[in-house]
Amino acid sequence: MANILVVDDELGIRDLLFEILNDEGHQVELAENAAEARAARQRARPDLVLLDIWMPDTDGVSLLKEWATAGLLSMPVIMMSGHATIDTAVDATRIGAFAFLEKPITLQKLLKAVEQGLARETARRAAASVVPAATSYAAVVTTTGAHALVPPPALVPVVDPGPQSTQKFDLDRPLRDARDGFEKAYFEFHLAMENGSMTRVAEKTGLERTHLYRKLKQLGVDLSRGRRGAV
Repeated sequence: MANILVVDDELGIRDLLFEILNDEGHQVELAENAAEARAARQRARPDLVLLDIWMPDTDGVSLLKEWATAGLLSMPVIMMSGHATIDTAVDATRIGAFAFLEKPITLQKLLKAVEQGLARETARRAAASVVPAATSYAAVVTTTGAHALVPPPALVPVVDPGPQSTQKFDLDRPLRDARDGFEKAYFEFHLAMENGSMTRVAEKTGLERTHLYRKLKQLGVDLSRGRRGAV
């Protein structure tokens, strides 16, 4: 699953979060202060961080800002606090926090925030892996001395969650056909990410469930793909 770093100065909370996330199949590393969190961030490069705001040495918002300034905020960070104000939560979000959880944290809110954070990280990494190929325009000097951009071939690799790791689209097609091909891959990706759950896919894509179902049927998407008893 994922490598998650939990940073909290309260032993009881660290142990509780460890048990919950470990039961979900994640690898969990614990830190009780900012110094340990810095070392863990450098050593393990976590996929997601749960970061308490109020800590004795360096508070969580200051550590978040430190990572952001140093270019180390390459993973979703979920802030946690039982005493933070709305302004504090807003400031953390502006710095780069993915979400904010108010203590005491319910199991449902914790797992949902972690799931969404990891999904965003997966999508970010997938997008980063195809950007160079999609934007590989070469600059050449023409006989007049002007610079021109030479586009790459019309086949652009995109992420496909199915048996193939990549899929190629023929961009030399009518717009409607090219758009339908992209939308089909887009929805197949989210169906695979959510194990076929129409409810979660509707939430992720911003579509009403009935509209989503009609759209998938129209595109010819296999609704059973990636489904393991999901609703």
